[in-house]
Amino acid sequence: MWSENPIVQQCKVRFPLVQAPMAGVTTPRLIAAVCNAGGLGSLGAAYMTPSEIREAISEIRDLTELPFAVNLFAPAAAAYDQKTIDSAQKFLGRFRNELEIPHSSPDFSSLPVFEEQIEIILEEKPRVFSFTLGLPPLPLLERLKKENILIMGTATTFDEALLLEKWGVDAVIAQGAEAGGHRATFLNCADDPMLSMAALIPLLAHALKIPVIAAGGIMNGEGIAAALSLGAAGVQLGTAFLACPESGASRAYKDALLHSHSKTTLTDVFTGKAARMLHNKFIETYQQEKGPIAPFPFQHLLTKDIRTAAGKIDRTDLLPLYAGQNYPLITNLPASEIIPLLVEQTIDTIQKLNNDLIRKRKIV
Repeated sequence: MWSENPIVQQCKVRFPLVQAPMAGVTTPRLIAAVCNAGGLGSLGAAYMTPSEIREAISEIRDLTELPFAVNLFAPAAAAYDQKTIDSAQKFLGRFRNELEIPHSSPDFSSLPVFEEQIEIILEEKPRVFSFTLGLPPLPLLERLKKENILIMGTATTFDEALLLEKWGVDAVIAQGAEAGGHRATFLNCADDPMLSMAALIPLLAHALKIPVIAAGGIMNGEGIAAALSLGAAGVQLGTAFLACPESGASRAYKDALLHSHSKTTLTDVFTGKAARMLHNKFIETYQQEKGPIAPFPFQHLLTKDIRTAAGKIDRTDLLPLYAGQNYPLITNLPASEIIPLLVEQTIDTIQKLNNDLIRKRKIV
């Protein structure tokens, strides 16, 4: 069923199932477990230093000999407005008071440098490099291609996908509005059409000459079958792996996903860029009082001490709990069991649909 699939052939995996990178919670154990089970594991390296990326890649290779991906945020120039920074910092003071932590100022120079991160990827040569939140410089992508590293870029709109194809990527990850984590929109961000996975995939599958990987709210085999039927060559799942034992998410985070009935919402209050997560007190406070927000990545650094302190005492009401819209379907199975279960569910769903169609044709 899968042998002629373009994602399977390109990535040299058994199944066209990609584990989303999810910077901050992907671990070598998770990535290796997905790879060993037949999928493509992805290291979310956006917030990692070059030495941390190299160390993580080494750990992954100690656990698996199979191909995997490394993901980075594309470099983005954000306007540094001291007045906005100061206003956001002042507003955040109430949360520091509540947590009884110092009112410290972050070091904005501490963010990893994309060009330095990419050098490690060029040296280590993972099978796949994926990126999101923008478009890396073309010369860097050309250097990756010369090293036979496959490139996947993330799009949320038709125009973004066309640009990625023009830029020479090997596959487009089409992110629907249902997806957890950051919105990957990078063209006309203020006018994001918020296309669902079901709307975006047929558009891109019809127009592009390269494979399309569906992402956004896919949690089980039924969702995978739906994405494939819409024209996707593969799927990317993130939230589906968050509660598994190999995930780096905290116990409180996992419990919230497994037992919460909160709605998800798109908000930029934690990082300065829109991301889908569970609605909580931190978000509610910002919405009610229209709190000032610094642009990405400055807001991310401004809230770091609050997130760290809240995480130590399991204050999920003050943490960014990234989750796709279908998060209630999550399980806490090991990743090594999730992949074969997804494959079985997908095959069963496709066979059931096929049998139903054959039966209906006979009736007609």
